[in-house]
Formats: sequence, structure tokens, C-alpha cells
Amino acid sequence: MADTRRLLEAANALSQLLHSHSIPHAFHGSILTAIVSDSPRCDEICCIVDGGSSHPFGRVRQAVAGSDLFTITNSPWSNRLHATYRRLIPAIEILPAGEHGPRRLDGSTTMSLKGIPFLSLSEFIRDKLKAWAIRGSERDAHDIVYTLCRYWNRLDINRVPEHDMNHFVKCHRTAALSWAALKRKYGM
Repeated sequence: MADTRRLLEAANALSQLLHSHSIPHAFHGSILTAIVSDSPRCDEICCIVDGGSSHPFGRVRQAVAGSDLFTITNSPWSNRLHATYRRLIPAIEILPAGEHGPRRLDGSTTMSLKGIPFLSLSEFIRDKLKAWAIRGSERDAHDIVYTLCRYWNRLDINRVPEHDMNHFVKCHRTAALSWAALKRKYGM
């Protein structure tokens, strides 16, 4: 597990680089729940990047090329790019928008936490639910349960896959009341 403050420092530095090159981006992973729960440790940080008309990895490489704060490592076998902050933290995984998170990163799909763009809570739940359905990770399940139970009234049910969430709630009963409340809110 990494120190949340140090990951935020790295996220802020990468965000400034990407922003200066007009690259839409948003962070996500267990760092989001660490920030909103004020946890000092977390173990996952990713950055979703919108490539626009070109591949997002190329834009990120160009943005980071002149920086002495980051090094870039390509993982072609997994379609991932890793940006490693020069200080002692884990690498930030760079993921293409649409493949992970929404296709477009804008004001309706992102939010700002501590001045850094993150996926909105609805998009965070959607992406974590997709990851949980594939991997079955308890870390993903914890993030979903925490966010759903604490922020259910701020979620857009239209962005949460109903079938996947129903399956999730069958496996994680602690989320059932919040899921039912969200469905009631939308008249379902």
C-alpha cells in the first residue's frame, strides 16, 4: 500500500502536465475512496486519458517527453502505459478512455477532488463494477460498497449497469439497502 498524500502529489504533477497539453484526463482507483474516506493509505491509482482523434498514449508520451518528473514505460502486451513519478511511489497506469471509463472526459463524467480531476462517482462505480465482474477482486468490491453506501444519492442510475449491480448486490448484501434506495429515487 502506498501513502495517499504521495500518490496525490504524483497525480497532481501528472495532471498539470496533461492539462498543459490540453489532454482530457481523470484519475480513478482506490485512491478515490481513500481521499473521500480520509484514509492515509491506498493501493491503486489509474489515469484515464481521452485521446481525441489520435491514440491517447502518443499524446501522453509527448506531454511527458520534456519532463524530468516522470518516465514512461509501455506495456504493449496489455495495451497499458505506465507513468512513473521520479519520487518513490508506484507507477500510475494510463488507460484509454472508452476502454476504461467513459469515452469522453468532460464536466459530466469527471469531478475535482483536491484540485485533481477524477471520474465522477457514477463513472467510478460503473468502471469498478466492470472490473469486479471480470476479476472478482475484493478491493474493487470494497470500493463499490463504500461509494454506493456513502454516496448513493449522488449517483446517476443511468450510468450504473442494472444487471451487473443486481448481481453484485446478491454477492455483497451490505450494498443492498443503498442500491434499493437509489432505484427508489429513480422510480424503479
